Amino acid sequence: MRSYQPDLTPPWKRSAPVPEVPAEPDLVVEEVASGFCGAVIRCEKTAQGPTVTLEDRFGKHRVFPMEPRGFLLEGKVVTLVRPSAGGPVRPTRTASGSVAVPGARARVARAGRIYVEGRHDAELVERVWGDDLRIEGVVVEYLEGVDDLPAIVAEFAPGPDARLGVLVDHLVPGSKESRIAAEVTGEHVLVVGHPYIDVWEAVKPSSVGIDAWPVVPKGQDWKTGVCRALGWPENTGAAWQRILSTVRSYKDLEPQLLGRVEELIDFVTVPD
Repeated sequence: MRSYQPDLTPPWKRSAPVPEVPAEPDLVVEEVASGFCGAVIRCEKTAQGPTVTLEDRFGKHRVFPMEPRGFLLEGKVVTLVRPSAGGPVRPTRTASGSVAVPGARARVARAGRIYVEGRHDAELVERVWGDDLRIEGVVVEYLEGVDDLPAIVAEFAPGPDARLGVLVDHLVPGSKESRIAAEVTGEHVLVVGHPYIDVWEAVKPSSVGIDAWPVVPKGQDWKTGVCRALGWPENTGAAWQRILSTVRSYKDLEPQLLGRVEELIDFVTVPD
């Protein structure tokens, strides 16, 4: 009969136990050694042991061994294990890639705001970041253009407890939008933008089911020109609903928009 062998390791040298977490699809974790952060895509058995494949918000995949204490979940060390067959699967992240908070109540709206140029911009931001914005208490409003942006910002009067973030379309050197944005300064206001003529272009063509966004000659209405080039009815409202319906998560958007929206959310939610 095998005799009991006590653990003589001093308590201060023993590793504290950590939770075992099933690697369910869409669970967002960070691999400790590399710092790579991504959502679980799949688990596999290999000759070297079980592995997990993670996908970051830019679509990059990496495979890691499921070693004890190998991952961080919401900043805490965990051990990933293979999920049980047939176990319930629930979403663990929002459309933006953030950790989902089931049952979380919307926060009372902050005084700070995020302004975007138009209705389509606002609807796209809501589609991907809506859950995050409600938890943070951030309201997004649209301006119908930025020609009067300096006056709008002055009227808002940003301050330490009412920060203002502005998302501008076609914010590239030499554009009209860049000249207007340069007139807006202040410690409590942040103006950022993406390079696309319209927010439609920030949706990946592959998600919409096209090879690329058409090049519309100068002098033509861009949205109408896109509809013509793609053979769609020249109804820009219906075309936008068609595009928006293909957006399911941040994976359907270009990084140039993703980074700017998240920058604005971070800016307006800085603690007072």
